[in-house]
Amino acid sequence: MTRVDFYVLQTGSRGNRYTLAVRLAEKAWNAGHRILIATDNREQLHHMNRLLWTYRDQNFIPHGLLGEADPVLNPVLLTDGTDPADEHDVLINLRTEIPECFSRFERVAECVDQEQVELCRDHYRFYQNCGYQLATHKITD
Repeated sequence: MTRVDFYVLQTGSRGNRYTLAVRLAEKAWNAGHRILIATDNREQLHHMNRLLWTYRDQNFIPHGLLGEADPVLNPVLLTDGTDPADEHDVLINLRTEIPECFSRFERVAECVDQEQVELCRDHYRFYQNCGYQLATHKITD
């Protein structure tokens, strides 16, 4: 069954949910996972693409846009709603809605900053009511 983790940036933390998503993607990629980052629209998709290119000067996270990049060469893929087909390892959700395909993933990471707290409470209740294993991580740095 899918494990769902909520990563909640505490007040005063550096960055926002987008930089948190990059940090989580880097950590998961370094652990050998494949990652799909789901965004709401093309603007967010391109913002995430830019962040992944510029996050660290000395560490490149191989990534691309779902449907455009070779998935064999890019373990991190970005989507703005395109069905991820064969992806099923780690889903980092930045969408306002829970992606329909979430249950095919081993893990789901919900990135929460103070602007998204109420929305993510709704996500939490949904997953909880469906019986998924949940964990909350308070991020203070």
